[in-house]
Amino acid sequence: MDRIVLKGMTFYAYHGVGEEERRKGQVFSVDVEVGGDFSRAGRSDRVEDTVDYSQVFREVRAVVEGPTRHLLEAVAEEIAARLLTRPEVAHVRVEIRKPHVRLRGAVLEYAGVSIERARPPDAGAR
Repeated sequence: MDRIVLKGMTFYAYHGVGEEERRKGQVFSVDVEVGGDFSRAGRSDRVEDTVDYSQVFREVRAVVEGPTRHLLEAVAEEIAARLLTRPEVAHVRVEIRKPHVRLRGAVLEYAGVSIERARPPDAGAR
């Protein structure tokens, strides 16, 4: 399976369980891999035959900067679901990180979630 990778997309958004997180907002970092058969694009050298990563970026931004969610899992799930609606995408991996998370007595480099989702094999990937 071929993959297109967008790493380190950074957004300011208002997700979190805590009221303060949802009120003040914070930085989120997102990595996305979309997988499929992109061999046609390799032969044709045409963006129409692949996944345009600028469109992927816009989809991710719309979710992350969109309605507030309590859980990173919900944000990641929405990103994956949107990207899997594209017929050329058979598989997606989404990782979301909240940098510099404070816990009682500690500061973490980040807290995050990573999910992988795939379209069922008979769901019409091109």
